[in-house]
Formats: sequence, C-alpha cells, structure tokens
Amino acid sequence: MADQLIIFDTTLRDGEQSPGASMTKDEKLRIARQLERLKVDVIEAGFAASSNGDFEAVQAIAAAIKDSTVCSLSRANDRDIARAAEALKSAARARIHTFIATSPLHMEKKLRMTPEQVLEQAKQSVRFARNLCGDIEFSPEDGYRSEMDFLCRVLETVIAEGATTVNVPDTVGYAVPELYGNFIRTLRERVPNSDKAIWSVHCHNDLGMAVANSLAGVKIGGARQVECTINGLGERAGNCSLEEIVMAVRTRKDYFGLDVAIDTKHIVPASRMVSQTTGFVVQPNKAVVGANAFAHASGIHQDGVLKARDTYEIMRAEDVGWSANKIVLGKLSGRNAFKQRLQELGVQLDSEAEVNAAFAKFKELADRKSEIFDEDILALVSDETVTDEQETYRLISLAQHSETGERPHAVVVFAAHGKEVRGESDGNGPVDASLKAIEAHVASGAEMVLYSVNAISGSTESQGEVTVRLQNSGRVVNGVGADPDIVVASAKAYLSALNKLQSKAERVAAQG
Repeated sequence: MADQLIIFDTTLRDGEQSPGASMTKDEKLRIARQLERLKVDVIEAGFAASSNGDFEAVQAIAAAIKDSTVCSLSRANDRDIARAAEALKSAARARIHTFIATSPLHMEKKLRMTPEQVLEQAKQSVRFARNLCGDIEFSPEDGYRSEMDFLCRVLETVIAEGATTVNVPDTVGYAVPELYGNFIRTLRERVPNSDKAIWSVHCHNDLGMAVANSLAGVKIGGARQVECTINGLGERAGNCSLEEIVMAVRTRKDYFGLDVAIDTKHIVPASRMVSQTTGFVVQPNKAVVGANAFAHASGIHQDGVLKARDTYEIMRAEDVGWSANKIVLGKLSGRNAFKQRLQELGVQLDSEAEVNAAFAKFKELADRKSEIFDEDILALVSDETVTDEQETYRLISLAQHSETGERPHAVVVFAAHGKEVRGESDGNGPVDASLKAIEAHVASGAEMVLYSVNAISGSTESQGEVTVRLQNSGRVVNGVGADPDIVVASAKAYLSALNKLQSKAERVAAQG
C-alpha cells in the first residue's frame, strides 16, 4: 500500500494574505465547498482571533463542511486558541493550528523573548489546545532559519504535549530543495518521539522553489502533509501551489510512491473560482491551470499530439477539469438547467430569491451574447453575491461618449448609502472618465495601484472581467466587475473596491 499524502489547503488563510485578496464570508464559504468537492483533507478556514469577520467565516465553514477537516490558525496564547476552538465548535472534524516563531531573528526582533520563554509558551499553548481539540498542529514560524538543536527541543516538547502534526515552514522562501529535504530528515531523525506526529511542510515561493522544496520535504525528509494554496495564491511571491503538488505526485507516482485523495477533475473549477473571487488572474503559462497548459502551439508538437497524445502530454487535460465541450448554456436554457449548472460549479445560493436574481441576470446576459461559458456564470454570480444590505455603492446606469479628437465624457448613476446619485466627468478615455465621475461624488481619496482587464472567454463577444486595486490609509482591497461592456465592468469593479474599503474590519497579521 502506498502512503497517503495529506493535502492541507490554506487558500482561505495564507492565500487571503495577498494584498487585496481578502474575501467575504460568503465567498470563503463558496470556495470551502469547492475545496471539499476537490476532496482536500484539511481546509484552513482562517485565523479566528484576527477579526470578527474571520471568526464568523471559520464558524460558517465549520458548520457547512462535512468531509474535510476544518482548521483555524491561532497564535500560541490561550485567548487565540480558545477563540479558534469556539469557532470550530460545530465542525464534524476540527483542528487547531498554533504557531510561535523559533528563529533567533524572529525571537529577538519580533517576539522580544528568550528561547526558553518561547519553548515554555509553545509547550503551554499545545497543552491548552489539546484539552479543547483532539487534532492539534504546531508550527515553529520561520522554522527553516531556526537553530537545529533548539528546534529539536521545541518539536520534541510539543509532540510530548499532544501535537498530532508538526509543520516546519520556510516562511520567507529561503530554502533550496536538497537542503530543505535534508533539514526535515535531520529533524525527524533527531527528535526522539518524531514517529508520534505527522510531519508537514509549508513553503513560500520567493525563489520560485516552493513546489520543489515541498516535494523534497516529502521525498527526502519523509513529510506526509503539504500545505498549499489554489493557484499558489499568497503574499509576496505566493505559496506552494496545490495543483502542481497534486499532479506531480499523481504523474510521478513511480518516483514518489504516494497516493492523494484529491478528485483532480475539480482542480480547474477551483482555480477559476479563486481567480474570479480574488481578482488574481492566472498567468496563461501557469502549470496545470493556465490557459496554455495544454495548448500546443508548435507545429511539431501539434503533429505529435495528433498522432499519439503521450508524445508531449504527460497529463490529460480532462483529468484536471479542462472541458472539451466548453459551451454550456444559451438564451433558451431554462431555470432548472441553470440551477443544475450552478451546482456543478460548486455555487450554492442560500435562497430561491438569490437563484431567481442570478437567473434573471443570466437571461439578461444571454440576450447580449449567444454562448454562456462556465466562467461567465461564475463571474455573474460573483457580481451578484454581495447583497444590497452590505453594499454602500451599487451601479445603476452608465452613459459615456468617446470620439477621436474629442475628450471622452461619462455620466454614471449609482446608489450611495441608499440614495441615487449622479456623477459626471471628462477623462483621458471612457474608463478614466467613468471612474472619475464616481470618485467626484464619493471622494474616497483612494489611490489606484492596479487596473487590469481580462477576457473571460475567447471571443470579442466575451465578458470582460476588470480588477481594480485601491489603497487607502495602508489598506489594500481588490474589486472585481464583469460585463460584456468593459467600461461598465470597470465601473462595477471600482464600486466593488469602494464597498470593501467601507468595511472597516481590522485584522491581526498571521505568520507565513
């Protein structure tokens, strides 16, 4: 029997730490359901003590998820751990993941604690957590840059106190595969009770080696859990990518000799959902989930693939959820077909009223474009999931005029704090004029740090998906809007970002 490799997904916690990638409770719940459909072993749902919003999201996910273990992060203190346990109360399977920094640099500069104090705090926190939950994970933050002797003492102590998983993070992405693999192996050899816990790896991608380092931790080091995110989402250069880890282990089972429980045909839908929810576009040449991952542009490659697919393809596109038949619905499709497609895409709307509202939007879109793709439906639902009560701003109508040699002009009518307002402005182009018309009334003072347009499917009839990233007083938010009209999509994205700026949720920063 091959060993099982545990897949621990932290898209909703570590992935969400990307600037602007924060998600609403409903968005997190939708992604968690998709992760459960993917058969992820452990879903790290958030950091319950960091904010009330995170607590509520962890609580909602714990109540909704039945097959995967639901995990909450907590710092190594009683308050955080108790908060995590409370959020996880209704989980079918719960895990508390507690951490404290162990590298000399972090202990001195960040914690201002001595090694002995850190050891004692790690010990007490795992003991406290163990009384609240049977499944405890411990991480020494910046573990890879910690001193070996001290790290061995800490890990031996927390295992003795009942930690069931010990995770050794490369928090700053400094590791190199062979060295990291040997580092994990040395720890396992030197910690006397190492066989009493599952060993885990969590690597960041600062040098582009997160997946390679994680696989080395598994193959050389003997780790049996990998912490990763959909699309490699995460702060700085991101995390180890779930889809790459899973397909590497599946494709090279001859080498790794490991099984994963993941249902790989749900990988691409999960990738799309995370991309459209956060506004972080997947690069076309991204392994497994990029648009070009299975496209053979070279004539020699095309010839080979036509004669025998395995000449150039080591995986089948359909195995990871790429669909050969991309057209799903059109204007004649009924409500039941639409509802069924929502279910297949992992979208669960809470009420019939929400389904009806989404279906009305779908019919409206179907009148404007003949073919509706999965991506269109996801974009349309993402657009509609923020309820009116949560919205400070909502687009009502937009008119703009642009002509060669003339300065573009836009008039935007939108709801602000429940009242209809009208803004107008000139600009360098129709998008600039429209956003200036909104800003003229709102006066948010936010700086736009990113504006990007992405075609949802391949034709000129496609919906455009626009991401707007705003920064204000140190807060960074992403707004996403979709519409066949790029200018309208831009206005929706800008208002979506302004709505997120309005929510004043303060969060505590977590470890990497």
